[in-house]
Amino acid sequence: MKNFIIRRVLLGIFIVFFGALIIYSIIRSLPTSYVEQIARQRASSPLSTKTYQEWLDQLNEVYRLNIGIIPGYFGWLGNAIRGDFGESWNFGVPVTQKFSEVVWYSVIINIVTFIVQMVISIPLGILAARKQYSKTDYAITVFALAGISLPTFFLATILKYVFSIKLGWFDLYGLTGRFYSSMTPWQQIWDIAYHMVLPIITLMMLSIGGLMRYTRTNMLEVLHSDYIRTARAKGLSEKVVINKHAFRNTLIPLVSYMSYLIPSMFGGVLITETLYQIPGIGYISYQAMIRGDIPFAMFYTTFLIILTQVSLLIADIMYAMVDPRVRAN
Repeated sequence: MKNFIIRRVLLGIFIVFFGALIIYSIIRSLPTSYVEQIARQRASSPLSTKTYQEWLDQLNEVYRLNIGIIPGYFGWLGNAIRGDFGESWNFGVPVTQKFSEVVWYSVIINIVTFIVQMVISIPLGILAARKQYSKTDYAITVFALAGISLPTFFLATILKYVFSIKLGWFDLYGLTGRFYSSMTPWQQIWDIAYHMVLPIITLMMLSIGGLMRYTRTNMLEVLHSDYIRTARAKGLSEKVVINKHAFRNTLIPLVSYMSYLIPSMFGGVLITETLYQIPGIGYISYQAMIRGDIPFAMFYTTFLIILTQVSLLIADIMYAMVDPRVRAN
């Protein structure tokens, strides 16, 4: 098991290295130079003592844009390994500092969404498989397909129209209410949780359908296996057959599917946070990207690559825990 984990870690490092290289090369190859825009803004400031060309030369040197892509990437990589991702052009603070300030909002939203998704999707998927071709199965299937098919912006708009405009239960935008500063600490926590309800519902409804359908498909395959028929022939109750024999083997392919949920949530949360203007890592990254904040864009995309590799490594380890046959020597 130890050798297997070491090999997977080395493979993950290899993928992160070349993934970040591809992203860096794409950003460096963009036809529009955001460095020129930043230099123009700084040169036009009344407090500036440098010309446009001086600012341009300084920025190109700082971000190694005056050398080739490969040397520039290794220069960026050397700083990144030391934890220095540069200063955000848009926010005026170190990238890692801004990241640490906003990432916890996204983490809370994703953790709550993930837990609720597991609690709802897996039991409904199993129920649909047990009652195949029944009204229950059809109802769950329609619900799952609706969640898969709805675009994020459309679902968020519908939820805001119903619960914010018509019913007035939630605010349209933002993470806090207008009286947040005058609240006690516990009231502030509840106020933030209250404003996260609609974003969490949006993410949950968009992701619940895929896992539900995946659970149903794998459960049906397991229920038609020979060992399940043998267990039933021995007189075991349906509850024991489902919970002890079928569900355990259904978990094996589910582990692979769930390994992609966390990185996909952090990628998909960008749209949801932007629509609700929740100042998490997704919304902040969107603001940075549309303003040409290259240091923050590089950090965010590299963060998603690393998160994906960590999730896959955890999935491989969980495989060995769920199925004794899948043991790495």
